[in-house]
Amino acid sequence: MARVCGRILALCFVVAVLAAAGVAHGQLSPTFYNTTCSNLEGIVRSAMTQAVNKEARMGASILRLFFHDCFVNGCDGSILLDSTANFTGEKNAGPNANSVRGYDVIDTIKSNVEAACKATVSCADILAVAARDAVVLLGGPTWKVELGRRDATTASQSAANSNLPSPGSSLAQLISAFSAKSLSARDMTALSGAHTIGQARCATFRSHIYNDANVNASFASLRKMSCPSSGGDATLAPLDVQSATTFDNKYYQNLVVRQGLLHSDQELFNNGTQDALVRQYSSNTSAFSADFAAAMVRMGAISPLTGTRGQIRLNCSKVN
Repeated sequence: MARVCGRILALCFVVAVLAAAGVAHGQLSPTFYNTTCSNLEGIVRSAMTQAVNKEARMGASILRLFFHDCFVNGCDGSILLDSTANFTGEKNAGPNANSVRGYDVIDTIKSNVEAACKATVSCADILAVAARDAVVLLGGPTWKVELGRRDATTASQSAANSNLPSPGSSLAQLISAFSAKSLSARDMTALSGAHTIGQARCATFRSHIYNDANVNASFASLRKMSCPSSGGDATLAPLDVQSATTFDNKYYQNLVVRQGLLHSDQELFNNGTQDALVRQYSSNTSAFSADFAAAMVRMGAISPLTGTRGQIRLNCSKVN
C-alpha cells in the first residue's frame, strides 16, 4: 500500500511540475490583456494612425522593425534595447544600422500604454500590435494578434548580423533562413510581400540593377538615375514601383515583369520553386492577403518569452 501511495505521490509531483511549467511558459492569446488592459488595441491604433498620417512610410518601417525583432532570438523586443556595458544591442548591426527606424513611434505608444495600464503590457506585444495596424492603415489585411509576450533583458548584435536575410540572398538562402525559424517557403514568399510598401537604400539594390541579368532594362535605367554605380548609398527608392504606400499585391506583379528592386526580391521569380506562387499572388489579392496574415501570426510566435521569463520593460530601450 505504501509503495502504491509513493508511486501516486511521485506521479502527482510530475504532473504538478509539468503544470507549473505550462503556466511558466504560457501560451499566446489574442485575449491576453482583456481584463488587465482592455483598451490596449485602441491606444496602439490611435498612435499608429497619427504616425502613418504624418508619414505613410512609417507603416513599412514599423512592420520591418517587427520582422527584424522576431528573426533575432524571437519576438522579444530585443531590437528596441540600447547597448549597455553588459551587451551590444541590435540597433547597430549591419542589417539595422542607418536602416531600421520607428523606435520613437514605439516609445510614444509605450508611454501612452503605461499611462493607461502601468507595468502590464510588454514592448514586444506593443510592437506586434503596431505592425498589424501598420498593414491595416495602409490598406492591407487584418488578423488577431496573439499576445502574452514578455520582454528580453539582453540583446545580441552578432545574432542580428547572422540571422537576418540580406538583400543579396539567393532563393535557397531565403528558404533556409525562414526554415530555421520554422517558417515554410510559402510563408517566406508571402511575408516578402511586405515589400509592397516602403523604400530601400541605393546600397542595398545597386548590385542588382547594375550586375544582374534578371532585371527589366527600363526599370534598371530608371533606378540608375538616382543610384549611381558609386556614391549615393543612402538615396531611397520605392520597393514597389507602382504603389509604395499602399499594401496590395503590386509587389508580385512587379516580380513577374522583372521589376523587383532587390536581388532577394527577384529571386522569388527567377525560374525557381516560388514562381507559381508569385504568379498566383500577382493575380489574386485575396490569396496573398490570407497567406500574409496567417504567416504574420506564425512569425509572431517565434520563440516568445512568456510566463515568468523576461520582464515587462517600463522603457522599451532599457532593462528595468
